[in-house]
Amino acid sequence: MGAAPGGKPENKVVPDAAAWVFNIVTSVGIIMVNKALMGTHGFGFVTTLPGIHFATTALVALILKLLGYLEPSYLPLPELMKYVLFANISVVGMNASLMWNSVGFYQISKLSMVPVLCMLEVLFENIRYSRDTKLSIIVVLVGVAICTVTDVSVNTKGLIAAAVAVCSTAFQQHYIHHLQNKYSLSAFNLLGHTAPAQAASLLLLGPFVDHWLTNNGVDTYRYNNVVTFFIALSCMIAIGTNLSQFICIGRFTAVSFQVLGHMKTILVLTLGFILFGREGLNVHVAFGMILAIVGMIWYNHASSRPGGKECQDYREPVQEDIEQVDQPPQVKPDGKN
Repeated sequence: MGAAPGGKPENKVVPDAAAWVFNIVTSVGIIMVNKALMGTHGFGFVTTLPGIHFATTALVALILKLLGYLEPSYLPLPELMKYVLFANISVVGMNASLMWNSVGFYQISKLSMVPVLCMLEVLFENIRYSRDTKLSIIVVLVGVAICTVTDVSVNTKGLIAAAVAVCSTAFQQHYIHHLQNKYSLSAFNLLGHTAPAQAASLLLLGPFVDHWLTNNGVDTYRYNNVVTFFIALSCMIAIGTNLSQFICIGRFTAVSFQVLGHMKTILVLTLGFILFGREGLNVHVAFGMILAIVGMIWYNHASSRPGGKECQDYREPVQEDIEQVDQPPQVKPDGKN
């Protein structure tokens, strides 16, 4: 078997490329479809829509389990409930941010999840960062701050939704890492546990929360063929988004996956301005976007270098260790050590 440039076997290049394209298309596609649903067609039910997404995903997970593609696994109910709380707040916050903000600000605000995740790692995992890594995080925050201050489309509701979305999503991602390590769960297994619970909770509470947020009822919305098509399309893309993330995380390194994230950011910004107008776009906002993206690229480079991001494992000396250090080596009777 020949090798592709860079020494990677040809039979691995094609699946890797397919995984990249699959993730990019589904991740960017669901943002565009949901923005069209909420912005163009006024389907502002940000709790019910993800409930439908997770119900569809739960059905697919059940089919995969029945076909034997998902192995039996265990997740305690208290852990599941905590995860569902974080995840539901995250998905509702993200959709509300997308509905009330421009596509550009929605996407750029998500970059500030990195500093929040870093703070969680420092607090709970004793991770320490190098000077360059810290400076790169500051650059990201400055870029996001410039976008926030100078984007005239940013409003109080949108800003609060973005802040809630960023914090809750960071907690959710950190908790995913905790659950997978603690209970040896694959991404597919975790999805099989969480999707039904999220679907049930979001569909149960969705109509009430959405009525409180929009003063409109999901049952009184005037549906038509176009809206129904977009809802079905959004559900199908949501399944692909989940699956593609699992595939990419399994195939690529963390740095490669972050580079993929930069490509998605640029595509979302470009398509957002093309499809939904240049709402909130000016020179200062464009500069803030570029600065935030540059900061993210710098962060990936700095954190991947030796010492850029490492765990400091401090262990206090045990009394036995002290005695072993202080005790001189014993000499055998024949005089040999």
